[in-house]
Amino acid sequence: MSRMKQKYNDIVAALQEECGISNPMQTPKLEKIVISVGAGEEGKDNKLIANMADTISLIAGQKAVVVNAKKSVAGFKAREGAPTGIRVTLRGANMYNFFDKLVSIALPRVKDFRGTPRKGFDGRGNYNFGLQEQLMFSEVEFDKIIKTHGMNITIVTSTESDKNAFALLEKLGMPFAKGKN
Repeated sequence: MSRMKQKYNDIVAALQEECGISNPMQTPKLEKIVISVGAGEEGKDNKLIANMADTISLIAGQKAVVVNAKKSVAGFKAREGAPTGIRVTLRGANMYNFFDKLVSIALPRVKDFRGTPRKGFDGRGNYNFGLQEQLMFSEVEFDKIIKTHGMNITIVTSTESDKNAFALLEKLGMPFAKGKN
């Protein structure tokens, strides 16, 4: 059992009490974590897309998928079938291992890090935030990167309440910024 899964099992009772839940099956839990990268102009360079996919696969510990455009959109200069981004969905042990690595190793390595924004909740208990570059992860080798890129991380929880999702993530060690927002 991973360290973060064990931590979740240890906080279930306190989380249940804080959220006012009587049924233990309704206790909020992590369902999945989605890491996504938009290709933008880099979508035209297959070598760069492959490098970005390899980097995200290395960070996630699971193979990333290149997402292609479903239809052509002239305003965005997108052609049908052209790469538009990279995505990986983590569940189970991989999800807990990535979350542990994110909160205990990667985020503390960010220069002048003041915490993740509190306003990243979507109203349905899911939390979104972005990272400026991939170099904060220890698996990434600077020499093998063609171009630095950011990523969007979505943490999906089993609850519909932002308050309960915040309590879950805070108890699991997510470093939220101080203050109201």
